[in-house]
Amino acid sequence: MRTGLTKKQKVTEVFYNAKDPIAEVYTHDTKLKKRLLAYAAQFPELCQQTDDDEQGGLRFEIDKSRISIRLTAPYSEERRKQYCDQAKRNSIFFKGNIKIRLLFSMRP
Repeated sequence: MRTGLTKKQKVTEVFYNAKDPIAEVYTHDTKLKKRLLAYAAQFPELCQQTDDDEQGGLRFEIDKSRISIRLTAPYSEERRKQYCDQAKRNSIFFKGNIKIRLLFSMRP
């Protein structure tokens, strides 16, 4: 969808406070919008779409207990090399969140 917004203007914002049980999520991120729409359809008592800004942004209200932020430590160079070598040995590569294993070689 063409919105006239730059990538820097296409933000995702999460607002919540210590008092209210509801968090507000505003996003232009396509994958997140799809996930939130599916979640709202499945659990309407926990999540509702509240606004569509007509420029690609959607706003949701979601139960604050459903929000989590996961911080992960970066892989060390040694650990990265170990996983890379293991994947090569097992003919495994990743496409997004999908793990694919090659059953044959494309080389002659």
